[in-house]
Amino acid sequence: MTSLNEQLPPASGAAGAAGVAAKDAVKGRRVRRFSADLSATGEPALWGFGGALALGIILIAGFLMMVLYNGATTFWPKPIAQVELTDGTVIAGVERRGTIFRPDMPRLAEDVRAEVEANDGFAYRTLYQTANFDLYGDDFQWVADFETQNVTQPEDFYYFERQTWGVFVGRIAGMQIDGQQMDYDPAVLRREQSLARDRFNQIRRIERTEIGRINHQIERERLAQRRALLEEGALQQGETADVDGLASQARDGVLAESQARIQELQAEYEVLQARVNEIRATDRRYTVTLEEVGGRTIEPEISQIVRYFPANTISIPEKIGIYFSRWWEFVSAEPREANTQGGVLPAIFGTVAMTLLMVVFVAPFGVITALYLREYAKQGRVTSIVRISVNNLAGVPSIVYGVFGLGFFAYTMGGTIDQLFYPEALPNPTFGKGGILWASLTLALLTVPVVIVATEEALAAVPRSMREGSLACGASKWQTIRYVVLPKALPGIMTGMILAMARGAGEVAPLMLVGVVKLAPALPIDGFYPFIHLDRSFMHLGFHIFDVGFQSRNSEAGKPMVFVTTLLLLALIVAMNATAIIVRNRLKRKYATGQF
Repeated sequence: MTSLNEQLPPASGAAGAAGVAAKDAVKGRRVRRFSADLSATGEPALWGFGGALALGIILIAGFLMMVLYNGATTFWPKPIAQVELTDGTVIAGVERRGTIFRPDMPRLAEDVRAEVEANDGFAYRTLYQTANFDLYGDDFQWVADFETQNVTQPEDFYYFERQTWGVFVGRIAGMQIDGQQMDYDPAVLRREQSLARDRFNQIRRIERTEIGRINHQIERERLAQRRALLEEGALQQGETADVDGLASQARDGVLAESQARIQELQAEYEVLQARVNEIRATDRRYTVTLEEVGGRTIEPEISQIVRYFPANTISIPEKIGIYFSRWWEFVSAEPREANTQGGVLPAIFGTVAMTLLMVVFVAPFGVITALYLREYAKQGRVTSIVRISVNNLAGVPSIVYGVFGLGFFAYTMGGTIDQLFYPEALPNPTFGKGGILWASLTLALLTVPVVIVATEEALAAVPRSMREGSLACGASKWQTIRYVVLPKALPGIMTGMILAMARGAGEVAPLMLVGVVKLAPALPIDGFYPFIHLDRSFMHLGFHIFDVGFQSRNSEAGKPMVFVTTLLLLALIVAMNATAIIVRNRLKRKYATGQF
């Protein structure tokens, strides 16, 4: 078989020559490749977006790592250093941090000045926690390197965490056990410290539980007397007359019975107070003599020592035990020493309770509003204005909501409730002041735009065919919304709830006006009727961070607690959001459609 070229006759004459020339011209021609600007392909924008994402991730990761490092290492026991200064002074303390600074050159000696000038006028200094505030009047002291002559770690130095006056750093000079003076015995002190803390906790339990119950009942009886006198017209609303004197003149009725009940309660109070005084008298017979590095001594009661350990000789397992005991105290105890030590249990409870109560309020209002705007309202100019107004509410500063909550919820609504239902307590307000109820409503008002927008988007994502199918089967519009639309939109609604919880749990500015306080040992839930007290003030982790960091007597003492509390607040918010996300994912799987 011949090829196609063999079958074709060869080109002849001028035509053949022209064809060959054309082939050669095509082979030698440079073909121009297609090219375009980088801006047209979007390559710079792609790199910019990726770089912005990477920068954001780095910033967030750096922030979390800083909080995690500073918060997780705060409770780790550190050694105590004894520092001998060039002027002959001796101090003892825990090294906290160091920094470079520029000293005042004219005040330095010639040799020190030459050394500092050799380092471009800079020197290094170390911050020591000297503690012993009741002796020194300060907790921390800066020491420059050129002031330091010698640094040692004596084995007989102890680190004491006290119930009052904060930390003490020094030696144990002796003990007084049951009134008898004796030398320091580690086993005896360990045993007596455990017994003394039991006595301290027993006193606290009697004062807060039993005596607190009696005081609560006495107050209820006094309010019942005032109510009776108000009803009889013997007392004007808000008048602070001698109720006991008016009640003692009554011979029958509720006033006489109430007065007799108060006398019985006061007798019980005196018995319990005598028992407390007896335990305290016993407790004063057990003391320990502590000596600071300069030789001055104090004799606190052993029950005032929360924790102590030889900081320079304890082993790694003992340090681990102290570390976790401090963490347990932090999440299960009440604060002490102006919130710079102890635990944050009231703040944890207040944060969780306020956030959950806010969700209870914001969920129905946000969902109902979005449901009406999307399903019932006529889509026109008025509805558009309402949507724009709702979106603009998200941009209002949070402190404005706090002012509104204080003026409307606390003073107006709370004051009206007091006049109608608690006239006997006036002029002392019950609901006419800041409380966890008004704080929750204020934050619900703050976060309701987030829930409305998220719910509207979830409702709009439900396919129209599902609505039409339900209506075609004979269901009413409300039945379609209840059994078809809302179940399909629940994951989107949960997304709005998660965003609301995340914002509400971290807000501080409005809470400062509507109920949060520095210290609230009485929780909103207790064993006294009506058991849930929505009128009470509360503590909040966000405000606790602000208070410890900026309102404590010593910012250095509060700085570690700032990082620990921040770490706890982040963990708490993550835990609440994770719970909501798990619920949302289960709803997604239950109502799985292409739109979610």
